Amino acid sequence: MTTVVGKPALGSIAARLERLPHSRWHVKVRFLIGTVTFFEAFDQLLAASALPVLTKEWHLTTGQATFAVTSASIGMLLGALAAGWLGDRIGRVRTVALGIAVTGLSSLAVALSGNIELFSLFRFLQGLGIGGVVPVAATYINEIARSDKRGRFVLLYEMIFPAGLAAATLLAVWVVPHFGWRAMFLVGALPALLAVALPRQVEESPRWLLARGRTAEAEATITRIEAEVARTTAEALPVPTTTPDTPEPKGSLMDLFRGRYLRRTAVLSGLWFVAYYVNHGISTWLPSLYTKEFGLDLTSALVYTLLSNVTGLLGTFVMAMLIDRLGRRPALLGALVGTALSLAVLALAGATSGSQVAVFASCTTFFLYAINAGLYLYSPELYPTVNRARGAAFGGLSNRIGVILGPVAVGAIIGAGGSLSLVFAQLAVVAVVGAVIAWFAVETKGRTLEELNS
Repeated sequence: MTTVVGKPALGSIAARLERLPHSRWHVKVRFLIGTVTFFEAFDQLLAASALPVLTKEWHLTTGQATFAVTSASIGMLLGALAAGWLGDRIGRVRTVALGIAVTGLSSLAVALSGNIELFSLFRFLQGLGIGGVVPVAATYINEIARSDKRGRFVLLYEMIFPAGLAAATLLAVWVVPHFGWRAMFLVGALPALLAVALPRQVEESPRWLLARGRTAEAEATITRIEAEVARTTAEALPVPTTTPDTPEPKGSLMDLFRGRYLRRTAVLSGLWFVAYYVNHGISTWLPSLYTKEFGLDLTSALVYTLLSNVTGLLGTFVMAMLIDRLGRRPALLGALVGTALSLAVLALAGATSGSQVAVFASCTTFFLYAINAGLYLYSPELYPTVNRARGAAFGGLSNRIGVILGPVAVGAIIGAGGSLSLVFAQLAVVAVVGAVIAWFAVETKGRTLEELNS
């Protein structure tokens, strides 16, 4: 069975994407978008790595330190809102390119800042880029993936994010003690170079073009993709179904809160909030906890933090291998239960040493990173093309609220003289709430994006 590439009568845009075999084109696109995501993750964690040094250099209070690490989170919250609208308005690829430019240039400005006020201002601007890029990039990867293997395809891409977090910590172990914290942010400025190359190398989502009424462009784009896939695989493409494309109605933000989408948005928002509240409540303060509470030197603190990031990377890989088999709901529910148990054990044990915290915090991040990656897959699946970036970004809004409140809550407990057991106990309770929310999640395994939203 063969096909003639380039004739629009062959079937719907979705069917033509669904029949494409995995090829070098998919690898190229996933690599380029993945490189962007890698640096977004890298830049996100830079403040945590720099915080122990900044606290001493600028004599920061606990309140100032908290503001320094949450300023980027506030930017990410606003960036997620803006990028969701832009992603559905001007396209997935152009929005990602704009976000990576903002991230890189702001990182350069952070490196040149001379006080905590300027540092926080430029971290806020950097957060605008980070918050916008990640959900829209995940939306794009979802839209080019086949439904039968979408979970593995997307989550293997999502492994780039924890890899970026681990790279930030690994580089910090060597760079910060030898060259200072500013050098880390200079490295974080490198992705600005990708902003120009990305639109030239990555085709816009054909699903998005069609949803915007740009049918001719959608046809031309899918034809170029088909030609590249056929050339790289050296095989004729299977014949797609002949179902014609059905135009989607114009989407709006309020559609996320109507009909069946109200439940989806409520569950998704709750899951995002819980995952990032717990994740950043731990990750933001870990290096400082190791140095202040347990008297570890900076290098040891960063090595322990690196251990948590590595186990998180492993957790993402395990989720990628299992989520198409288990389904989204069971996988997310199981990971949230694992998170709650790890934190509960740490709270009951009393958090008596740095090594003990490192072991159980690493168990926690194993599950947390799996949850986060699963949510980046799950979010775009729940919404139609016209609202997909907005829906994914609205989940990003909820996670940014968690990113802000998690570190603030931990900082408040520490600042008030509360025990580390109390810190981990309250995070465990939040994880339990997340597990309850996951029970009401809609299953999306094995269904096309169009089937889920028709």
